[in-house]
Amino acid sequence: MEENRETGLIYKVALMTGVACLAIGLILTSMGSGAFTGLFIIAFFVALGIGFRGYETLKGFSFTIMILGVVTTALYYPDYFTEFNGTSTSILIIPLLQIIMFGMGATMSLRAFIGVIKQPKGVILGFLLQFTIMPLVGFGLAKFSGFPPEIAAGIILVGCSPSGLASNVMAYLGKGNVPLSLTITSVNTLFAPILTPLLMALLAGTFVEIDTVAMMWSIMKIVILPVIAGIIFQEFLSGKAKWVDAALPKVSMVGIGIIVLVTSALGRDGLIELGIMLFFVVLAHNLSGYLLGYWSAKLLNMNETDCRTIAIEVGMQNAGLAKGIAQGMGKLATLGLAPLVFGPLMNVTGSMLAMYWHDNAPEGELDYSKYIETRNRFIEEMTRSGRLSPEALKGAWAEEVKSLFLAWTEEQPDEKSFTRQQLEELIQIDSDYGLNAPKKLK
Repeated sequence: MEENRETGLIYKVALMTGVACLAIGLILTSMGSGAFTGLFIIAFFVALGIGFRGYETLKGFSFTIMILGVVTTALYYPDYFTEFNGTSTSILIIPLLQIIMFGMGATMSLRAFIGVIKQPKGVILGFLLQFTIMPLVGFGLAKFSGFPPEIAAGIILVGCSPSGLASNVMAYLGKGNVPLSLTITSVNTLFAPILTPLLMALLAGTFVEIDTVAMMWSIMKIVILPVIAGIIFQEFLSGKAKWVDAALPKVSMVGIGIIVLVTSALGRDGLIELGIMLFFVVLAHNLSGYLLGYWSAKLLNMNETDCRTIAIEVGMQNAGLAKGIAQGMGKLATLGLAPLVFGPLMNVTGSMLAMYWHDNAPEGELDYSKYIETRNRFIEEMTRSGRLSPEALKGAWAEEVKSLFLAWTEEQPDEKSFTRQQLEELIQIDSDYGLNAPKKLK
């Protein structure tokens, strides 16, 4: 109890420190004293990010706030991050993206593709909307933005990219259809090496020269090969190399931070010149994806949960891949600017949308997110008591574990969200998709 109180105090102190740093930074700016202004603005974002960790409703914004601190660091002190010992830091982008994509693959399963059979309408719709709405909206915004050609092409590039892991997280937080989200992301990623270059050639070819074959190979080596390696690791080695399992999320977060830092430093002049306008164009792009994705699904009679899931899948892009493609084309400082702005922005808007939908769950539809929370509490209690081993948490549910789970839910006073029939249906989904289902007793 005392420890919790002390931890809570740390978060409050961090928030107060952040506010104080922002105030000092603004005062220094108004006085025209810029020597230390950057340090206080950076400290504001770092302290705010730490403080947000202490509040459940704000925790989801913590990483994005930290990323804004990284961008601020690059804008104030770019010379430290553009080269090292005469070598451009841009050479870090592709290797780091490959590590991040390996981590993405390690969270996926070959079973995710079973959704193409189980939920064909939702998967096909998500796929079609992803590669029509966002590329076309991006083309329209690029055409009328008045931006220099390479920066305008970056808007199209982020629109032609597939959805990424962030969309799966937001689907979970927003009480969406998580299996559908995973399947759409997997299918879109699989087709990206073909569709992204073709769409770029068709829509962005008037802005910049597009080498379709080179871009296909770039996506293969940045995404497909690392993702396949990650899936193989997840299928055969996950749980056996526990330090890798534990390290991957942290390494991915650090990798994202470094990529943003380098991209921001190299594109600093463009960001300063077009930052505000680019922000609003990218925001329009992102919000159009949510809006058109949702109502397209609605018009085709998808249920509310699936409409929300498709909206998130369409509106949220793999901005990291777009930055990698820009780097592969040697245009990170221009073509990479729109993806740079899109990444943090979509996480803010996605989190806000997910929180709103979380508090307004659709009535009469299966709440898969609530089920995940219930299932995870059961797994935690069973592993803590020694009845389940962490290595037994993949594959289809065994009948003995299923019976134990159903009996356990009936004993929990706060686990009356589902009927027995609904639970059995959700357990079947787990078994179909291999979503962390406990397959045997210890």
